[in-house]
Amino acid sequence: MSEQSGAIARPRTSTRDTGEARAAVGAWLRTRVPDPDAEVLDLDIPSANGMSSETLLLTARWTEQGAPVERRLVLRLAPRGDAVPVFPRYDLAAQFESMRLVRDHVPVPDVHWYEPDPAPLGSPFFVMERLDGRVPPDIPPYVYGSWVTELSAQARSEMQDATVGVIAALHRIPDAASTFAFLDREAPDGRSTLRRHVDATRAYADWATGGRPSPLIDRGFAWLDANWPGEEGPTVLSWGDSRVGNIMYTEGRDVRPAAVLDWEMAALGVPELDLAWLVDLHRMFQTGAERRGVPGLPDFLRWADVAAHYAELTGYQPRDEDFHQVYATLRMSVVTLRTQLRAVRFGEIEMPEDPDDLIRARCDLEELITG
Repeated sequence: MSEQSGAIARPRTSTRDTGEARAAVGAWLRTRVPDPDAEVLDLDIPSANGMSSETLLLTARWTEQGAPVERRLVLRLAPRGDAVPVFPRYDLAAQFESMRLVRDHVPVPDVHWYEPDPAPLGSPFFVMERLDGRVPPDIPPYVYGSWVTELSAQARSEMQDATVGVIAALHRIPDAASTFAFLDREAPDGRSTLRRHVDATRAYADWATGGRPSPLIDRGFAWLDANWPGEEGPTVLSWGDSRVGNIMYTEGRDVRPAAVLDWEMAALGVPELDLAWLVDLHRMFQTGAERRGVPGLPDFLRWADVAAHYAELTGYQPRDEDFHQVYATLRMSVVTLRTQLRAVRFGEIEMPEDPDDLIRARCDLEELITG
């Protein structure tokens, strides 16, 4: 995280040439639509791309069945191997399929095409609809002053309830274990859903550290083993990166989710995973703001409120707050450790003597596992 804002530092932005990308996308588009004259009218490469992928924004035009078609699109590319990716496996096909399957339950952009061949643009990619709305900013975090802080207390409460409603709707999708079996990255072999999720995170941590031991990460996993829940929740589709910064909200007073974005961390899980991630990512921003004398939003996204509304919507009462708060902080610690090691690789920061100094949530994790 940035020392100034508490935000997670973004990796290097795209080095693609806009003109070359526009021509390449146009050539590919003409293989997908029934119009040899299809064209990309404009293409933009955002200066702050995502932490683990590359995004292109474009407007395309073609003729279909004699009628003109013009679409505003988003093209999401998998990271190239030389980009020191944040995740070891970037399964665009799984993201594409997840969005396709959940669109009848929560608002997501329509997904149009998936291209597994890296030849057209150097990496596999998929194309989806581009929607309008507003997203709580990460840099600087929305708690430092944003459209979220400017909402009335009532509007923000409604925004919170609507956000929990999205998670509840995802978790109510029936037969998740079968429908989303392609997201299960660990062989079942008798282990519970939660155990497989934690084991997958442990394997990710081993990969992410690149052979550099992290005593704090190891302590975190040991704490989880020692404090394992006596009763685990039901198996549900876990969105994974369930934070308000991954939701596009409607404009105006009626703040509702317009699009649920970023499905790269989707998996099978238990309800508390998404709820704790939602609460904990806000808590990290909030505690960072308070340490800098900024009031932030102390009454927003508190576990008690989130869990209570989730129980109202689903009939399931979330439990084991401490366990899931530690697990959420540990997961974020692994991700930020990887992004910082990435920055070391690119010469943006120096490698400290203590690798745990790269963990931007170090204080939070240490405090949680020591009580």
